[in-house]
Parts: sequence; structure tokens; C-alpha cells
Amino acid sequence: MTYEDVRTIALAFPGVEDSTSYGTPALKVKGKFLTRLKEDGDSIVIRVGFDGREMLMEAFPDTYYITDHYRDYPAVLVRLSKADPQAVRRFLERLWREAAPKRLVKDYDARA
Repeated sequence: MTYEDVRTIALAFPGVEDSTSYGTPALKVKGKFLTRLKEDGDSIVIRVGFDGREMLMEAFPDTYYITDHYRDYPAVLVRLSKADPQAVRRFLERLWREAAPKRLVKDYDARA
């Protein structure tokens, strides 16, 4: 999986737009952060609770990891070259639902 695949998935959700964050490509919904590409070009940042992060890193250490920078943040890094596209899609949809205006979510659900 590549960042272009991530873009394709995310841009299918209403209101998602290309942006930048810390000088790297990012995706936002109505200005709210969804994810960004890390400087290594192979990882994205996903917001996730600390317990969920630990479970992911334990179950799939080749895919999910953190650096010292993220130790105190509720986030995990996802190595795209190892990631399951369906798992990434589920993460992106959850993040989109949390960040998107309620009207967008309601309209999206009505069309599904």
C-alpha cells in the first residue's frame, strides 16, 4: 500500500482534502487532521488510544510502531508497505467520522 492508496480511500469521504502538516502531505476534513505521511515516505500517523496502540503494536509489530516522539501521544505509526488496506480504510473512516461535521456523516450514511 502507498500514500496514494491512502489518499484514494480518504478522498472518497465527503469533505476530505489534501493539505500539509509538518511539511509533509496530509489529509484533513474541513481543516481537521486525519492523517499525514511521515518523512520516511512509508508511514502514516493514525490517532488511536493508548490501549489500542499497545494491542496493535503487540499483534502486528512489523506494521504498527511508534518513535520516541509519539510515546506520549495517542497515536500510532502505520508502515504502509506492510499495512492491510482494509484496516487502513477502517481507521480512516473512524477518524473521518470523529472529525467531520455531523451533517456530512449523516449525508454519507444516508447514501450508503
